Amino acid sequence: MSRRLATSLAIFMSVVALAIGATFAAGNEPSLGLDLQGGVSVTQEPVGDFNSESLDIAVERIRERVDALGVAEPEIIRQGDAIVVNLPGVENQDEAIRLVQVTGEVLLRPVLAATPITSNENPPAGVPSGEPSGSSSTAPTDPGATSTTTASAPPISLTSAPPATASPGPSRRPMGTPTSTTVPVSADSSTTLPADTSTSTSIAVDPNASTTTVAPIESTVDPNLAGGDPSDPTATIIARNADGSEIYQLGPAFASGEVFNSDAQADIIQGGWGVRVTLKGGAAGADLWNIGASQCFGGGATCPTRRMAIVLDGVVQSAPTVNQPSFSGGVDITGSFSESEAKDLARVLKSGALPVRLEVQAVQTVSPTLGDDSLQAAIIAGLIGVALVLLFMLFYYRTLALVVVGGLLVSGAIQWSIISLLSKTNGLALSLSGAAGIIVSIGVTVDSYVVFFEKLKDEVRAGRTMRNSAERSFKSAWRTIIAADIVSLIGAFTLWYLTVGSVRGFAFFLGLSTLCDIVVAWFFTRPTMLLIARGRRFGGGRALGIDSSADATNSANPAGSAA
Repeated sequence: MSRRLATSLAIFMSVVALAIGATFAAGNEPSLGLDLQGGVSVTQEPVGDFNSESLDIAVERIRERVDALGVAEPEIIRQGDAIVVNLPGVENQDEAIRLVQVTGEVLLRPVLAATPITSNENPPAGVPSGEPSGSSSTAPTDPGATSTTTASAPPISLTSAPPATASPGPSRRPMGTPTSTTVPVSADSSTTLPADTSTSTSIAVDPNASTTTVAPIESTVDPNLAGGDPSDPTATIIARNADGSEIYQLGPAFASGEVFNSDAQADIIQGGWGVRVTLKGGAAGADLWNIGASQCFGGGATCPTRRMAIVLDGVVQSAPTVNQPSFSGGVDITGSFSESEAKDLARVLKSGALPVRLEVQAVQTVSPTLGDDSLQAAIIAGLIGVALVLLFMLFYYRTLALVVVGGLLVSGAIQWSIISLLSKTNGLALSLSGAAGIIVSIGVTVDSYVVFFEKLKDEVRAGRTMRNSAERSFKSAWRTIIAADIVSLIGAFTLWYLTVGSVRGFAFFLGLSTLCDIVVAWFFTRPTMLLIARGRRFGGGRALGIDSSADATNSANPAGSAA
């Protein structure tokens, strides 16, 4: 029995040591929240007409975009009619602020002219700055279609999507380079424009349709031209793509991202990464999209370059060349995308526009110094609490206090490993409220020891040996420990499920610590105490704060003696 207990304890301690060792070897550590490491807090309020539902949708849209930044445990909450976004430890705070300030409106604009930008060129004044990203790709064609290509670079294409779609994935801001578009054609004949071999096009054609391959007209942006407001759909604007490699003159928008359903997803399409999205039906969906596609395909004055720009907040995400006049059902955007670029573009098409206009009311930066002060205060408070508990345990239970110390250290090692892993993989961050949850859980853990030790003392006072008392008392105490921990878990889950923000962080870490208490009680405390009870040194119980002889006498003569 002793060998089995020693073996199980050794295995458990080895697993814990391996976990904490792997954590340090990988350089993982818990990420800290806004109140512990600093960051940015942005408060936005709606402008104009809105309702509660539109604010809830706006919160979810903002959360999707903030998640794309990879911020550890961002906090996006409603406070009345305001939306508060807390971004702890962001590496690029300007990018985070821009992200939560944007309207998120996707506009589809015709490209009137485009000019590549070299590294030593400056864009015209008033051009919105893009963010680092970029994408290019080639479109699949209908199996029964013919296609013509006059390209020196791989084109990005749009084709009508098949009914089946793949599951969506995470997304970020895409990068775009000049692109091409392929769409199924109806029986209408197409317009022919002068060819330019410097730009590539590919056309998927209905077998019964009459079509001709045409190339975009080469146009350049006048550097002295001043553009309009990018947020005005009716304005002619100057914009550049996300990686700043090309500048565009864009005409008034013919549609917004609302023509798409919210199902855009990155997928492997014909051997390469692409984006698949379906069009809404009716006049506000496919009909509106096809009007713009037809204009660009024709290459007239409204769209001389035959390119359609997908614009998010004044930045061109992609500018494919339209090679066919109509779409039906859905759209596949394919070509030389990387996986991340395809997911980026899918996010842009999926997000559409926020259902309410938001204005930033306050931007607060929490300095790392203030976070360090809060962290130090939390650590000091925790250490003082643990020290007071251990002093009491040492005074009341003597040597048994060492078991408590060992259990707390093991529980702390397990929690450190789990929190570090979740910080690395799921963006979990430890905030002040989370630290409070961990400190409160120390009481839960110590309570388990008190229940066990009191049961043990009762058994010894009844005249049983330490060996028998340890086994009997743990069986009795285990039921009490489980019942108490389940109550704590129910409370933690209820708080986590029904609340947001810091209260949810408190509940999560309290629940995690309670689960660790159950594991430590069974795999560490139980075998350790049973092994101690079998030792000769502690067999009588005096070193454990248990006077077995006196207690046994009192138990045998409970009435005592009378003078």
